[in-house]
Amino acid sequence: MKITEVLRQDRLLLSFEVFPPKTDTAFASVKNATEEMARLRPSFMSVTYGAGGGTSRYTLDIARNIKERYGVPTLAHLTCVSSSKETVHARIREIIDAGIENVMALRGDLTPELEASDRSKWDYRHAAELVRELKESGADLCIGGACYPEIHPESPNQKEDIRYLKEKVEAGCEFLTTQMFFDNNLLYNFLYKIREAGVTVPVIPGVMPITNANQVARAVKLSGSFMPVRFKSLVDKFGSSPAAMMQAGIAYATDQIIDLYANGIKNVHVYSMNKPEVAAAIRRNLSDIVG
Repeated sequence: MKITEVLRQDRLLLSFEVFPPKTDTAFASVKNATEEMARLRPSFMSVTYGAGGGTSRYTLDIARNIKERYGVPTLAHLTCVSSSKETVHARIREIIDAGIENVMALRGDLTPELEASDRSKWDYRHAAELVRELKESGADLCIGGACYPEIHPESPNQKEDIRYLKEKVEAGCEFLTTQMFFDNNLLYNFLYKIREAGVTVPVIPGVMPITNANQVARAVKLSGSFMPVRFKSLVDKFGSSPAAMMQAGIAYATDQIIDLYANGIKNVHVYSMNKPEVAAAIRRNLSDIVG
């Protein structure tokens, strides 16, 4: 099932994101974790793609297993940073051969090596170019993209960021998933601005449950996310106790999700960090809310 079809369902939905293993030896444990989450019957599951394609060979294995064994629609991430057109077209064929109908088209993270390379020689420098390539390939794929309620770290300002986002949608992006955020008002303000700019495709909010204090610094580094005082107080109070921090982080994420549903959002995407216990706890907290 295509994500656009999933989003047309008249009920509240919850989806999960997982990431593939970095090594062969970790494959079995990651596969088991993703299967535990698939048993929770999410609306779909997305499988990420390593920086520079580092873990790409596992992405389709995980996505195909979830779809074939549990019937859960899957979304395979595809990055284009430093990739040639030949490589991208080969990966498109692999996605189709795996029976995957949905692709998240991303530029990809810049590793230190990529940062130092000559970008003028790249076939793709922006996600919009990959979206356009996917669309022009003729492949029957539902194409998603990323968006940033708090502005992309490399954008000079939000107005410019939204201009690039609109370009990506006009290239063929059919839905958007947001970077993590911890203050829902930032999302509501962002949605108002992009709708005013003419971006009308569905937007799926992405929520990351912070279940240990060390995740806070990583989250800020990755996304530049604003941390509300309420959230900082939670970490200050419970961060030294792993069990308490996990419970408090799940409660905070659940509260975020309920508020999003109450304000008209139909599908929330949880960055589950391959933790089935976290996904299951959130699903239990929403047992009478999510279909």
